[in-house]
Amino acid sequence: MNSSTSKTVTAKRRLFTYLVGKQSIWLQVTLGALNTCLVPALTIYPASGAERIQASYGLFERSIPISSLETYAKTGKVDNKLAAYANSQELKHLRRILLTRIPLNAVEVSQFLYTPIGERLLKRLGEFIQTQSHISGFYAIRAALILAAADPQGLTLLNVLQKFPSNAISISVSRSLKITQEFENLVNQTEKAIALIKEQSTLEASNTPVTSELSKSNWQQPGSFSWQKQTIQLNDQSRNRRFLADIYLPQTSDPRPIIVISYGLGSDLKSFAYLARHLASYGFVVAVPQHPGSNAQQLQALLSGTADQVTSPREFIDRPLDVKYLLDELTRLSKSNPAFMGRLNLQQIGVIGQSYGGYTALALAGAPINFQQLEKNCPALKDTLDVSQLLQCLALHLPRAPYNLRDRRVKAVIAINPVDRSIMGQAGLSQIKIPVMIVTGSADIIAPALLEQIRPFTWLITPNKYLVLIDGGTHFSTIGESPDAAVPIPTNVIGPDPALARSYIKALSIPFFQTYVADQPNYHRYLSADYVNGISREPLPLSLVTSLTSTELKQIVKSLPNAEISPPDREQLASTKKFALPSKVDPIPNLYKF
Repeated sequence: MNSSTSKTVTAKRRLFTYLVGKQSIWLQVTLGALNTCLVPALTIYPASGAERIQASYGLFERSIPISSLETYAKTGKVDNKLAAYANSQELKHLRRILLTRIPLNAVEVSQFLYTPIGERLLKRLGEFIQTQSHISGFYAIRAALILAAADPQGLTLLNVLQKFPSNAISISVSRSLKITQEFENLVNQTEKAIALIKEQSTLEASNTPVTSELSKSNWQQPGSFSWQKQTIQLNDQSRNRRFLADIYLPQTSDPRPIIVISYGLGSDLKSFAYLARHLASYGFVVAVPQHPGSNAQQLQALLSGTADQVTSPREFIDRPLDVKYLLDELTRLSKSNPAFMGRLNLQQIGVIGQSYGGYTALALAGAPINFQQLEKNCPALKDTLDVSQLLQCLALHLPRAPYNLRDRRVKAVIAINPVDRSIMGQAGLSQIKIPVMIVTGSADIIAPALLEQIRPFTWLITPNKYLVLIDGGTHFSTIGESPDAAVPIPTNVIGPDPALARSYIKALSIPFFQTYVADQPNYHRYLSADYVNGISREPLPLSLVTSLTSTELKQIVKSLPNAEISPPDREQLASTKKFALPSKVDPIPNLYKF
């Protein structure tokens, strides 16, 4: 092979990688969004289907026949037209990507794609995935996704390509390279941050050698308490909000500490039932409230066409208030209901939440909504495929008010995969004064680890803080299986060994809440890097650090988007007045644009 031919083959393979290989971030984000926040009527588009994918860069243009992709996906046979674009490893990855089926029907896909978040993602994708005439692919992508979902073959990438209503799918390489490079930059920066965390964790572990007693302790196993579950109904008339809560009561006559679990967007009361049972077996009263405007039932309403949005901006207020009202109700029940009297220690309360529930936990801990940070970060939405940012920026549609979401009864919180960098920012997170544990997954494409957890961890100034890294963990790793899930999440989206990830949450939550909620200081030694090293297993190795500063992070991580706004100084904080949330919040329109 001469030099000219070699360069041509190399260029073709690079093009292939950008279009359908591992760097195809547009596919990952779109499928991730469909599985995370499904979000009226089904529109039918006439389409003969695309025949080829063509990529143009200035005067240069290359193409891949879609028939070649179909032949390879269905038979494993690589024709000459496809062979020039990819090596064997890339082809192996390609076949899985082409045939991975997302379990959504046409109405469900349509419901999401017609929401503001769905349209924002389509607009961004349409900038570099275009029709043959090189116009935005906004409508064509939407049509292809809906038609593929309506087809008996289902919603796969191959079917989407075949349903694209243009003779060719035109890729603007110059525009796609920009977003690909942004993604690669984030991946590279995240890898550096992860290496720093692992190095710091190793250093912390070496300073506190493992004792035989520590290495034998296993908080992943159930405790000795038996328990009963009760479901209570709550009616907050001030907000016209009715919801249920599952209460897990240990069988003991002594007042027991209380842990509230707040699930994420689209989850339900069963999503963290495994953790509720585990905590109850160690003598904690566990309360799991519904969040009516952001749970599985809300997504089911979208799928059936009875709701027109993923979630209302009001949920940023209502979720913490759900927990506050639940605690108020438990206080009342402890005085009036024999089943609860003498069994609740209302002076010892902790909260653990995942994703949107992680935000809820941090809000209750004292981090306010940071409208200034949102106003700075959200104009960049036109250039993002970041689902967590799209969610956080909904808060800009809230009436501006100093919402008091903190609950001083809460003594410590754990936030798993929280969304917080814009809705709270440095100025918000730095106001938390109670113990905090943040859990992050390195493979989280919904709430990216570096942006939403690692860097925000450095903004915390509370002396008792912990950052836990599940290397290889995704946004869904710690969520339990639920028969009531609105949409099943594909196994490859959940990631490897979710049972192991869930066991980590069990093992970490017990010593954390025993130390900071139940006031049992002898458990503090388990909140250490050496203990975490002892329970760490492949394929999800675990790390823990208690110290990581912005300066240390900035030395290895450069050019991150959405630079933080510095927190107010102490005099500003001292002069800031605290206001209670009004009983009536101004109406917020159902339809909103960024």
